[in-house]
Amino acid sequence: MVRKQDSRALAPGDSARLLALLAPVLAGLKQLWTVLLYSSAYLSVVTVLEVGIAMVVLSLPPSPAPVVVGLLTFAVYANDRIADADDDELDKPDQTAFVRRHENALYVAAAVAYGLAVASAMLGGPAALALSLLPGTFWVLYASDWLPRLGAGLRRLKDVLLVNTAVVALAWAVSLTFLPLAFADRGVTPTVGVVFAYFFFRSFVDAELPNVRDRAGDAEAGVRTLPVVVGLERTRYVLYGVDAATAAVLAYGAAAGFLSVPVAVALGAGLAYSLGVTTLLTRYADRAWLTVAPELEYVVAAAALAVVALG
Repeated sequence: MVRKQDSRALAPGDSARLLALLAPVLAGLKQLWTVLLYSSAYLSVVTVLEVGIAMVVLSLPPSPAPVVVGLLTFAVYANDRIADADDDELDKPDQTAFVRRHENALYVAAAVAYGLAVASAMLGGPAALALSLLPGTFWVLYASDWLPRLGAGLRRLKDVLLVNTAVVALAWAVSLTFLPLAFADRGVTPTVGVVFAYFFFRSFVDAELPNVRDRAGDAEAGVRTLPVVVGLERTRYVLYGVDAATAAVLAYGAAAGFLSVPVAVALGAGLAYSLGVTTLLTRYADRAWLTVAPELEYVVAAAALAVVALG
């Protein structure tokens, strides 16, 4: 004979004890997310995913490429946040406070990350090593005062409309596409060209959307971004155009046989998500999540590719 057990709701005292147990865990998770967000480490995780997407689409064997690009991403963006702390103070006071409080630790962590990335890239040969040095070189041209010091007529690339975003997009499209290719010792094919174009257009959107929230600080610092120069509504239409260009690249890749239709659809799922974020641009221009949301496109695309692979 089976004995029935009483099913009772948690007593008030039990609920309080449960909340007391969960409070340190939730506080720890919040603190971890704060560190990942403000230090830019979350971008490294996303970049690892992006390189994984490139390797799957290009049918490349496993290699250290995702780790190398992830370390490079952390190093470049950590240094960028330190260098731009004054410019970010108006739009991102919490991030600026975090960066200033942990500036020395971030410098050391970024230096170690870059050193490890370059050392690991040496395993892939001269081409991989050269590609690992590229993001740092682009950052010097993009964000540092090196160019202005060469002549009065020169400006940081970060301050030049469209050039700023295009430089960021180019740097990451090259790294995401060609570094895993160098590790695999593979040549350039039409599929590689499609993947490069895909990452260039997606990186352009990923770089420009956060500028929406930063427009007040960028305007004060003299940084000419699309939201500063043409306003939010026109920025949204420009990004729609970039999304349309991405869709055209995927359609061309599938029609020409450079991408399988399921792979093109999987990447298109991420594009559809990004299009949704762009649609919300004007309504939620000052929300903090607008900085992070674009990067989640690759989570959607990776999940769709996983479904394709399992199917």
